[in-house]
This record gives sequence, C-alpha cells and structure tokens, in this order.
Amino acid sequence: MTKTTPPVAARKSHIVSFHGIERNDPYDWLRASNWQEVMQKPETLDPEIRFYLDAENAYFEAAFGSRTAALQDTIYKEIRGRIKEDDSGIPTPDGPYAYNWRMLEGKQYPQIVRTTRQGGAETVLLDCNIEAGEGYFGFADAKHDRSHGFLAWAADRAGSEYYDIVIRDLETGIDSAEVITETAGSYVWSNDSSAIYYTEYDDNHRPYRVRLHTIGTDQASDPIIFEEKDPSFFVGVGRTLSDRFIVINVHNHQTSECWLIDAELGGAPRLVAPRMTDREYDVDERNGLLYIRTNANGAEDYKIVTAPLDNPGIENWTDLVPHQQGVLILDTVLIKNHMLRLERFEGLPRIVVRDLRSNAEETVEFDEQAYSLGMSIGYEFDTSVFRLTYSSPTTPSRTYDVDLVTGTRTLLKEQEIPSGHNPADYETRRLFATASDGEQVPVTVLYRKGTPVDGSAPALLYGYGAYGISMPANFSISALSLVDRGFVYAIAHIRGGMEKGYRWYVQGRREHKTNTFTDFIAAAEMLIETGYTSKGRIVAQGGSAGGMLMGAIANLAPDLWGGILAQVPFVDALNTMLDETLPLTPPEWPEWGNPLASAQDYARIAAYAPYEQVSAQSYPPIFALAGLTDPRVTYWEPAKWVARLRATKTGSAPLYLKTNMGAGHGGASGRFDRLKETAMCYAFALNAVSLEGSFSSN
Repeated sequence: MTKTTPPVAARKSHIVSFHGIERNDPYDWLRASNWQEVMQKPETLDPEIRFYLDAENAYFEAAFGSRTAALQDTIYKEIRGRIKEDDSGIPTPDGPYAYNWRMLEGKQYPQIVRTTRQGGAETVLLDCNIEAGEGYFGFADAKHDRSHGFLAWAADRAGSEYYDIVIRDLETGIDSAEVITETAGSYVWSNDSSAIYYTEYDDNHRPYRVRLHTIGTDQASDPIIFEEKDPSFFVGVGRTLSDRFIVINVHNHQTSECWLIDAELGGAPRLVAPRMTDREYDVDERNGLLYIRTNANGAEDYKIVTAPLDNPGIENWTDLVPHQQGVLILDTVLIKNHMLRLERFEGLPRIVVRDLRSNAEETVEFDEQAYSLGMSIGYEFDTSVFRLTYSSPTTPSRTYDVDLVTGTRTLLKEQEIPSGHNPADYETRRLFATASDGEQVPVTVLYRKGTPVDGSAPALLYGYGAYGISMPANFSISALSLVDRGFVYAIAHIRGGMEKGYRWYVQGRREHKTNTFTDFIAAAEMLIETGYTSKGRIVAQGGSAGGMLMGAIANLAPDLWGGILAQVPFVDALNTMLDETLPLTPPEWPEWGNPLASAQDYARIAAYAPYEQVSAQSYPPIFALAGLTDPRVTYWEPAKWVARLRATKTGSAPLYLKTNMGAGHGGASGRFDRLKETAMCYAFALNAVSLEGSFSSN
C-alpha cells in the first residue's frame, strides 16, 4: 500500500447478539479498549489502531491535502483577512472594575483584561497565549471572585474535556501551586472567596458530582456536596445573578432537577422540585422569589412560573407568563426590576422585556427575513441595562446596550471586516421546503447578488437537527469564501431542532428521527426545484449529530449530492447506544431510544444508523473528520464508517478520513488553526463541484 492508495482496514469477526438478533461488526477492533486512558494520554492508543489512523491521514494528505494546499491557503488567508485580529470585547462592569477579553494580532488565544470602572489603562489578568504552550489548549473560562483579588481559570490540554482549574492572585499575577485537577469544567466561587464549587467526572467521563475545594487545602480532602447516582443524568453547577444561591442542575435531554445552596451560609443543597420524566425546569431568584422556566403541565413551548423560597414544590408554582402554543421561551434573565426572555415566534427570535413592578411588556425584534438575536447580562444584578447582539447572513454582528429606564439603545460595537464587506452585495432569503408529510421546513439562503438562479450554481447545504438545538441565521465570515465563488449557502432548519417550537424537536427524535433526514432531503429538492442549484451540485455539511444526518442522507439519496462533509460524525449510533460505558450513552437514551432495553428501539435505530446501513451503491465524494480524544463522538465512529464504506461502496468517488491526533470534539484549539480546518473543508466542497480542480478517482 502506498500513500496514494486508500488503506484497507482489516476485518475481524466480532459477533454480538441483542434481542435474538445476531450481528457481525468486523471493524469493532478500531474501538480502543482503554479509551478512557487514551482520552487523557493519546500515546497509549493501541499501535495497530494508530497505524490505521495514520495510514488514513497519510492517504488524505497525499491524495487531497497536498494537492489542494494552495487553494486551502488562499481560502485560509481570505477568511483570516475578514478577522480583526487585534480585536476586543466590550468592557463589562462589576463593582470597581470592568472586565473584558482581547485578541492580539497574530495570536491564537485571548487575553483576559480589566480596567477600573471608569476606564483607563488595561491590566492583563491572564494571557492564554503564554499559558497555551505548543500543544492543544482548550481554554474553558476565567472567573474572578467577588473580592476581585483572585482569578480561577480552567483549561484542557488534551481535547478530552478534562479541565484543570488554576487560582491566580491578581495582586501579584502569580498562580498558586495548588491546582484543582481533572474537573468537568463547571465551577463557581463561593461568595466569601474562600472556596470553589466544581464538578467532576465518573469513570466513564460523565459529570456526576459536585465537590467544594477550600483554597489552601488538599484536593483529596474536598467534601462531596452532591452526587448523582443515575448515570443517565449530568450535573452542572452555577449561581443566580443575585448571588444569593449556588445552583446545582441535574439533567438529561428531557428531564431536569435543581438544587439550591445558600451562597452566603453554604450548607447542604435543597431540592426545588423532584425530577419527573419529561419535565424540565431551570431556576433564578429575585427578592426572595424563585422564577422558573418550565414545560410542566403540558406547557410544550415553556412558561414562566414563580414559587416561594420556603416551599418551592410544583404545587406552589404560579403562572407569571402562561404557556402560548407556538411561542417558544428559550431563555430568561432576571435583573433588579426586570425580566428578559428570549423567544422564538414563527421561526424568528425576539426579546420580550417585562417590568416586574408594573408587569408592562415591550418586545424587541427586527425586520429582516432571517436573523439571529442574543441577549446577555454582565456580572451585576442591580442594573437597568442589558446587552443585545444582532446579526444576519448579510449583516455582521452588532452589539447594543439597551437602557430599560431611558429606553435608549446604544451601539457599542459593530463587527469589523478588515478586508471589506458590503451587505448590499448579498441576498438573504427565507424559503420553505415541503416535507414528505406536508410540514413546511424553513431554509435560510445566502448568495451574492448576480448569482444565477437557473440551476447552474453549486450549493452548500448545512444541517444539524438534534437535541432541540436551533441553527441561527447569523453572519459567517467563512461562508463568504464559498458565496463569493458563486455558491448558494443554505441552512436547513430541520426537525430535531426547535426552530418552530418544541414540537419541531419532538418530531425529530426517537420514533420520529427519520423526519430529520427526509426534511434535509426535502430542503435540497426545494433548492433544485426553485433553481438555486441542481442535482449533484449540492455539498451537504453537518457535524456531530449533524454528522449522523450526513451518513443517513448519503445512504438514502446518494445521487443528490456533489459531496458530503461529515465532521466528528455520530454515525455508529446503534453500537454507541448499546455501550452503556460510553460517556453520553445513558444520558442520550431519551433522545434516541434505549436499544439495550427495547427491541423496538433496537430495530428502529438499526434501520437508520449510517454505519449499519452502508450498502453496495455508488456514494458521492465523502470527507470525514475525527478527533482522537473526542469524548462525545469517539474517533472510532468515523473510522469504522469509512472502513465499511471503503469495503462496500461501488463507484470511484473519493473517500477521505482525517483524524486530528491531538484534539477532540471541537477540532483544533487555536482560532487560526480552526480556520485552516474550515479552509480544508471548503477546498473539498469546491473540488466536489469542480469549481477549483477536481477529484482524482480512487
């Protein structure tokens, strides 16, 4: 085998039987038996597995990577040219200081800085470029304490999402020798700055426990504050903006439960309301009253209730914002006199502000056909100002401060595009595709004015469709590199997300999962029928659960696509859902079904799982990307999928697998390194539709 010959994975019989059904998985050997160790120590990977992954990487580089190096570099420089490299955020006040982040020209990682509240010279609190060193550096967060004397910062140095928390004295700038190691990345300071609440993983990489580390003591003696016994639930820790409570959130994809700790007095956590299957809620506090966003009692698109602190059980929940079908409440924020809620109505976001003294409401929305909208509050509860961020596929991000007392909206920052950008050069459309069952699937389309709408243009169609996550219609500096070359760039807002309310999510999970796939195909067919592109000139793109979508649509309609980009793709769904030792398996049974316990779930997942459904048909060009230390979609899923495709498919379309041997689910950690991965993907897309070179057969 040479580097320009595709590697062929060995086949090793591996017979398993579930529900009386026997299956042979010949590529099971690619799953490292010591995967937990590999997550933290990649060098412990079995040499035979490493040899195969290295061979795939070498083949990719020889057959595609080096051949398109000039194109990749051109695209990379284009995208980088749209970034203001010496950029910064907007100062966020907290007591006597204002905190911010800053990026330096040519640097990969941020600095954390602060000034006095009135402004003036910046003090650099943390420079991640110095801390990163040469390897992977997954910066999680930096949190100052209430005294403003200390900074707790956390980083992952393998891509496996194990985070070490470091304590920095802000007067001296020196880190303490004590490090809270191998945490799950969720942490908060105690009010008196003496301790940190943090989460940790179980042996199968699930965040299941909260400990309290008192500064100056040995981590081994940290007391357990909360421990979850059910492996299907994850645990996180946060705090209310009022600083009155530490909040422990226990959740899977459909059920949640909250516990409160008095942030001043400490003590044992107190339950708000016991978990009930398919009931979700989250909690905030104001003036001794709890405010709860929940789907309880049939509130499919959520409602907001209040509850007394001394008896917060569901029997004492009182509706404040009643449920309204079709108006999905996504998030709420409480400040001293106001409650903000982010909603989605008719597929578009809006912000509703309620004055809690008068209950008067005001709505903030925009007029474009498609846009994204976000809101945030800084560190302070006693404020009348909130921050609003707006963008659209044609309009770079704009950030405003909105004063709820004066009504003024102040533009604080507009995203700069150093290489130039004129929104008037582009068109955005919000279209609808008719799904196989008659549902109308929203599709956001971006293209450059003058692009022919006669079927001759190529298209990139992006999709996700899982976990209720909605794809925003926001501005992308990367997509312009395709659009400026004549591509139509489209996002299919398929079922499995919540673009059209909670029911849109329900109709794309478990027994309805195949709606996600057929919706995406319907979106592609609509783009063809309306002249935006043509059959065989659509490059489909998706990652993680969206990578499952890529595998499924490759099996269902291979001739529709010019190419398929599958990033960290969840393609071995049946085997993963049968392996209860994996980090995400028990928590995700509510999303996909439990094939261990249910023969019906087993049959349903087996019928669409991309790895299981690979067949002897001609597939389009496929490019799969993986991360060796990825705890979410393990590296062996795309590796097994590509091995089976290569051994089974007909035709000569190229098939590539690239495994990042030093990163996890999010890919490369540095901002410029991530751009290089994007450029590599776009070079593949351009080759797939023969705009820049073409694939050689293999």
